[in-house]
Amino acid sequence: MDDGRKRVVRMAAILGLMAWAVGGGCVGSAALHQAVLSYDDTVSRLEQEILLLNIARMHADVPPHFTVTSSIAATFNFSTTAGFNSTVAEAVGTNSYGFTLGATVAENPTFSIVPVQGEEFTRRILTPTDETKFEFLVFQGAPIDMVLRLMADGIEVQTRDGRFERFVLNRPRAEEEYQEFRQRASHLAWLNGNRNLFVSSLSFEETLDEGLPGPPSPGDLMSAVDKGYQWTRAADGTYALTRTVIGRVAVTNYDPRTLGDAERRALNQRAAKNPRNFVFVDIRPDQPGGTFPLSGAIKLRSLNMMLEFIAEGIALWPEFDVPKDPRTGDPGRNPARLLAIHVDDHEPDDDVPYVAFGGEYFAVGDTPWDRDAFGLLYQLFQMTVTDVSRVGVPITISK
Repeated sequence: MDDGRKRVVRMAAILGLMAWAVGGGCVGSAALHQAVLSYDDTVSRLEQEILLLNIARMHADVPPHFTVTSSIAATFNFSTTAGFNSTVAEAVGTNSYGFTLGATVAENPTFSIVPVQGEEFTRRILTPTDETKFEFLVFQGAPIDMVLRLMADGIEVQTRDGRFERFVLNRPRAEEEYQEFRQRASHLAWLNGNRNLFVSSLSFEETLDEGLPGPPSPGDLMSAVDKGYQWTRAADGTYALTRTVIGRVAVTNYDPRTLGDAERRALNQRAAKNPRNFVFVDIRPDQPGGTFPLSGAIKLRSLNMMLEFIAEGIALWPEFDVPKDPRTGDPGRNPARLLAIHVDDHEPDDDVPYVAFGGEYFAVGDTPWDRDAFGLLYQLFQMTVTDVSRVGVPITISK
């Protein structure tokens, strides 16, 4: 083979490798990487806009409606084209070569969306929030006053023996009650900031059987382990079968773990008198912050009531400044509004979540508190609505 033909073969091999690199490697991986990030951003923005859209609907006295993206399936087709042409002459230096190289990417996404309606709507949107979500958010570091102002419909004040006295409503239309609620929330925030507040589930030992004269058999021991029970031996030589019970959530200005089993059990019995959308509160006079004591329970809202509260605050019943109680130290941030939603006739200039509705734009306030509050609302939306794995047949949209 002469030198000219050898060069042609080498160039053809190089061209093939370039086509593989561009089509199968560089273009394919880059397109897939960008598509995954784009879909993630799209779904996140859609969910934020759905939240704002429902706030806007409620502001206009229109019933809310939720639609959730349950899945996205996308097919990517990568193809490459390559060409090589040459003119090989007998005379030295008159040979010429030409190359053509191309790559194309085709994307075919399919979105599956689920309208949350009927019984599913009632269960997810209208059912009051469980106390475990309150505990989880506070444990993760969300400001407790922000959590209270968003999630709580009010505080049920009780006597020390658990008898109902009155209810303090977290609604600006009940001006005096709203002021007391805000001061209670600021007091808890101050205690929490000084690490004198405990938000946790009450735990205690429960005896299932006691006074057994002899030790348990190997079979009894294995059975107890499987069920989460344990055998203990008393000072008089008898045996008892016990288990650890994780009870209701409590907000206290003391560490419940320092109490005996009997007292923790009694506290749990008091807490259990209310449904699970009530969070037990016991701020004792003889503990830090006890000059502003509180015995009772926090009543939690549904997601629908949270959105309604924010919608009412736009114009109908706006929140207002409430100074802290004189018995409370510095609680930190204490803005007048839980979540400011600005309504205007043009798109916001700031990089904030917004949505268009009824010829107007509804945008989240551009402050750190408002952004954090909207983030908290978004987390509750995720915890309440977006798990649709057991919902019926979704609506599929193909591009």
